[in-house]
Amino acid sequence: AALARLHRNAGRRVRVFKHGPDYLDPMVLEVASGHPVYQLHPWMTGETECRWRLAEAAQAADLLLVEGAMGLFDGDPSSADLAVLAGIPALPVIDARGMAQTFGALALGLAHYRDDVTVHEVIANRVGSARHVEMLERGLPPGLRLLGAIPRSEAMAIPDRHLGLVQASELDDLDAQLDAAADVLREAGLDRLPMPVTFTATPPAPLPRLLDGVRIAIARDAAFAFIYPANLDLLRALGAELRFFSPLADPDLPDTDALWLPGGYPELHTATLAANPSMLASIREHYRADKPILAECGGLMACMDTLIDGEGRPHAQFGLLPGTASMAGKLQALGLQSLATPLGELRGHTYHHSRLETSLSPLAHATRQAGSEGEPVFRQGSLTASYFHGYFPSAPSLVTAIFRGQAWEQQAP
Repeated sequence: AALARLHRNAGRRVRVFKHGPDYLDPMVLEVASGHPVYQLHPWMTGETECRWRLAEAAQAADLLLVEGAMGLFDGDPSSADLAVLAGIPALPVIDARGMAQTFGALALGLAHYRDDVTVHEVIANRVGSARHVEMLERGLPPGLRLLGAIPRSEAMAIPDRHLGLVQASELDDLDAQLDAAADVLREAGLDRLPMPVTFTATPPAPLPRLLDGVRIAIARDAAFAFIYPANLDLLRALGAELRFFSPLADPDLPDTDALWLPGGYPELHTATLAANPSMLASIREHYRADKPILAECGGLMACMDTLIDGEGRPHAQFGLLPGTASMAGKLQALGLQSLATPLGELRGHTYHHSRLETSLSPLAHATRQAGSEGEPVFRQGSLTASYFHGYFPSAPSLVTAIFRGQAWEQQAP
């Protein structure tokens, strides 16, 4: 984020992407760069889409940044796999605190662990002094150089909570902090542009307007904010009219044919949700009218009869599904998953710290990337609900069926 703001403040056009499923980091990166942040993941979004999004962004940008996930070689596909697919160099950021020559050994290992991964430079993080930086530079092997050395600074710290970073909209001083962090990087010499890269890709074919005339109300506020920009783009490309609303603040739903309750932090706003009776009544009326609803993760939790917050206090919620969602105090599920149906395979992920108790039997189960059974998917009336977060462009026909309230069932094994 600091790199993006550094180059943006220098007058450059910057686009940032995020490797893999993530909602919170892209919120900060969007504020830093001034542009929406899209996911790139060879398995979830597909290799073709990865190439196309980079090529499209390169036409109007001076700098493209792709934030990796975990370490360079962690995961399948890893950040290194994405770098190779896209034809871009990797830029490792190495925590240099408490080390000298070992920094060079780590850089050497990262640069040569795989022959197909290109590493020209590394960044030293949390350095202690100019003398420390000199030691790090001297320890680098031939062919590698230091792009910059970042001193320890409070400007580089962003608060987090159980699902990751605090949402960008909740950080009142985020712009000022990004500017301060950018200044730290500028003083550390990180304002140099990388070597140019050429991107080529074929744009996707236009989609049929399967949702033409369908109005979709989308919850978007501090409680429901986990939305991929690509999901919104797909709905618009299919012809849907999107209407955003706040379950926390608005008195009722906008005029709509379908409802999407995405993930987020309803557990932090249970009392506020419960104290908005007109909105609860509006959502229940939509459900009783048998209009389509998609509820993902936090949306699923809010659809239960009761949501028990992190302090153990129960709160009545939308009451569309029988049972209780309760905060567990520790991670319950994490990883890539997919939902196979006759209408296509919807790919995505799961990540939650709550658990569900319900008498309702699932219609289907998602499948973990490794092949084992994943999250249950519930279907009651025209409501589809799961802890599973879907990446809509991976299965446009299935997404169409969900928002049109049409039946679907799991692909037979």
